[in-house]
Amino acid sequence: MAILERHDTGAIAHLTMNAPERLNALSDAMLAALQSGLDDLAQDRDIRVVILSGAGKAFCAGHDLKEMQAGRQAEDSGAAYFADLFARCARVMRTIRTLPQPVIARPHGIATAAGCQLVATCDMAVAAEGTRFGVNGVNIGLFCSTPMVALSRNIPRKRAFEMLTTGEFIDTARAYDLGLINRTAPPEDLEAETLKLAETIAGKLGSAVRIGKSAFYAQAEMTVDDAYAFTGEVMVRNMLDTDTNEGIEAFLAKRKPDWRQ
Repeated sequence: MAILERHDTGAIAHLTMNAPERLNALSDAMLAALQSGLDDLAQDRDIRVVILSGAGKAFCAGHDLKEMQAGRQAEDSGAAYFADLFARCARVMRTIRTLPQPVIARPHGIATAAGCQLVATCDMAVAAEGTRFGVNGVNIGLFCSTPMVALSRNIPRKRAFEMLTTGEFIDTARAYDLGLINRTAPPEDLEAETLKLAETIAGKLGSAVRIGKSAFYAQAEMTVDDAYAFTGEVMVRNMLDTDTNEGIEAFLAKRKPDWRQ
């Protein structure tokens, strides 16, 4: 069995982390598989939405602590290994953000440390009721500094800092209220509810969603004046798309658009 499985339903790609015996920890092998899978998706123009899930009883328990401890045995006490590990993990997270397609996390069970980072990094998330989220590294003396990057950009800073310094879990209701996840569903309905959201997005004009995702993150890092100037240019580029013209014409004529993309 592959450590990362992919199957497609129409324009939706399903990526499943498949190491349930390790709670889908972000081992060296898992990070490599995720990077390869995401790189492939970036080039796949037939895919419009990606769903990321985990096999077994948990979504992802974060980094593989056994591998990390093994890396500590090097002459430099693991400094080079740890630097490389966190760089590889950050690359996976950045790739999710820059992927042309929206990525929907589908967490269940637990999403802890770098697993919570994955949820925060994905563009959207639909969680099973009863899922617990945490950045718990502080409980073992390792502050979740890299998960903090995505978490603090998803939820209010004081709430993020509380999670990071207490190591306490939050439940799905709290995660929803804070904005970490978009929707919740009973465990038996999780797959269907996530697919429903993915199908809605996949039904939109693909070029418009690709332009929109890129612009969404770019403008968020700008001043208001720069953001308006930038997004104005993006709107012009979007308006000049022949499929956008078809969408407007179809709306005015009260018919379904005949999009090519």
